[in-house]
Amino acid sequence: MVRKDQTKKHLLLRYAAWIAIAAVTWVVPPPGGMAESGWHLLGVFAATIASFLIKPLPMGPMVLLGLMGLAITRTLPYKQVLSGFGDSTVWLVVAAFLIAGAVGSTGFGRRIALTLVTWLGRSTLGLGYAVCAAELVLGPVVPSNTARGGGIMAPIVDSLSGALGSDPKQHPERAGQYLTLTAAHANLITAAMFLTGMAANPLVAKAAADVFGVDFGWGTWALGAVVPGLASLALLPLFTFRIARPTVVDARAAQKKAKTDLDEMGNWTRDQKVMGAVFVMLLTLWSTKGIHGMGSGLVAWIGVCALFVSGTQPWKAMIGNAKAWDTLIWLGGLLTMANALKSEGVVQWFAEKMQGQVVGLGTITLVIVLALIYFYSMYGFSMLTAHISAFVFAFFAIAAGANAPAMLIVPLLAYFSNLSGCTTNYSTGPVIIYFELGYVETPKWFQVGALMSLFHLVIWLGLGMVWWKLLGWW
Repeated sequence: MVRKDQTKKHLLLRYAAWIAIAAVTWVVPPPGGMAESGWHLLGVFAATIASFLIKPLPMGPMVLLGLMGLAITRTLPYKQVLSGFGDSTVWLVVAAFLIAGAVGSTGFGRRIALTLVTWLGRSTLGLGYAVCAAELVLGPVVPSNTARGGGIMAPIVDSLSGALGSDPKQHPERAGQYLTLTAAHANLITAAMFLTGMAANPLVAKAAADVFGVDFGWGTWALGAVVPGLASLALLPLFTFRIARPTVVDARAAQKKAKTDLDEMGNWTRDQKVMGAVFVMLLTLWSTKGIHGMGSGLVAWIGVCALFVSGTQPWKAMIGNAKAWDTLIWLGGLLTMANALKSEGVVQWFAEKMQGQVVGLGTITLVIVLALIYFYSMYGFSMLTAHISAFVFAFFAIAAGANAPAMLIVPLLAYFSNLSGCTTNYSTGPVIIYFELGYVETPKWFQVGALMSLFHLVIWLGLGMVWWKLLGWW
């Protein structure tokens, strides 16, 4: 009874903190140069982002409450409150989630992962590469990095670790620690490599279009990431091998376990074959937009239609995909708020204030400074989406005001939006799931995270910027 009362008390405190953050802007007058409606809007937006951290309710309901607050107070017209739900980027992500449902339910994703383990898993290092390869294959079509990492890959990693005699309490150093760290960080790299690699990536693409008029769509996003991303995946298993060296090198026991699991799955089913064909079709169409002219969202919905027409994923299963419809609510709502912050002049006001703090910096130096601040500010967030929502529009506006190269700041923040999750053990869903497996202690995770951040900065600020220069982006 005491525990229940304490839980209620904590929940009420969370609600009170959420309301207080928004209420401040109704009590305190707006700063000079900002309209009252923009100030109120900023308060609701800040409270919504804070709610992702203090968590009185899940993201979807909190975004809905924020939207209703804007409508009830007439801060925004009701029609404008609903405008984000008609955005094409929102429906691209919904479609991708529906496709991801088929990847999981048909067993296609698990089969791909286990197959790669049987091919590459003779050694523990080989298992690291198998995990990276599986992430690379699944990344484009599973937009929830939590579903991809936590739902498909984490159970496989745990099973392989056990097959090598690695237990979280007794012998994490045998293999589990290494495989956990490799898999968790591979998940963030593949999330960065594709527009559909993480659910909130379209927020970055939308901000790029609104602030710079840049179409950073699926093909452009993947093109910019292909060289630094593949380099990161190629070096990651070696890097984690050095900083979390497994004591077991021969992984044939885990390879045998994967082969047994694969044999138990039997031959490729009809649905898995159809899913594979749809997968190839999607990648082909997404990467050839310049030829056929179809946008990423339309291509994704062609894939959805192919799945339910073929019976591979029944419509009943699609409408029961809670992740897809939950994402529709929070992503559409956040886009409404982001668009309103821009139209009400809040983003421009913030950018003008910040520009005074960076006077005298060259444009390239400014871009790198902004990117570093953006990357390491992730220490203060427990969700990649909240981090993106809080900063990406404003950072783009600051760069635009300083006439910085759009196609330098956009890819840096797009990819850093995911890579920055390497810093902590609480940054995003799959990282939390991998950490909870128990193979890596908190101090070790933070130590590896700090080193991993340098790993990413060297590759993406070094090789990445050279690649974008060769592409003529800046």
